[in-house]
Amino acid sequence: MKLQRQEIYKEREQQIVSVAESLLLENQNFTLDEIAKELDLAKGTLYKHFSSKNELLMHLIIENENKVLEISKAYNHDIKEYIPRYMLYHLLDPKKTIILHQIEEHLTMTVSQSSLAFDELYRVRQERILCIRDMIEQYLKVMNYDISIRDYSSYVWSLTFGASLLLNSSFYQRSIGSRKKLINLYINQALAFPQNQINTDSFLDEEMS
Repeated sequence: MKLQRQEIYKEREQQIVSVAESLLLENQNFTLDEIAKELDLAKGTLYKHFSSKNELLMHLIIENENKVLEISKAYNHDIKEYIPRYMLYHLLDPKKTIILHQIEEHLTMTVSQSSLAFDELYRVRQERILCIRDMIEQYLKVMNYDISIRDYSSYVWSLTFGASLLLNSSFYQRSIGSRKKLINLYINQALAFPQNQINTDSFLDEEMS
């Protein structure tokens, strides 16, 4: 009987999360009342799962990071398979990528980190970094490219997020020729290293002085 209640609890929680994600993609200002109404739940029942909207949002962020971690574990043997899988996960759902990033930034700036599961979020991310570290290090050595693992990972993320912004923009969507070709270009760019690099140190020194 106890096991059955636990299964019902987990199933209900997944329904809440699923509805929350759908509402989030439509309107970031959704309320817990809307979720309760959609699922025909008493609000008290909803609060047994999530005590606040912020807690629910953090759950969505962590759930997303766990999916990225799963990709990292599955494809950490070959960077030329990992990078496309990682980027496509984000680029094929650019709106979700952008919204979850914006929400995390907002929560980081406005909510006490001790009141939400930031520790869990950072733990998942650290696990992912450790999971792909050796693969990236080996790739950079093979390519003889002088950049840190952290900087390369940041570079891939910046390409991914920038591409997500472009692919989600109603303005740019009107001028994009082929989404497939554009996505392919971004993925190849993440794996490409320029042969003849321009040293921009002098420009940086001038602009930063």
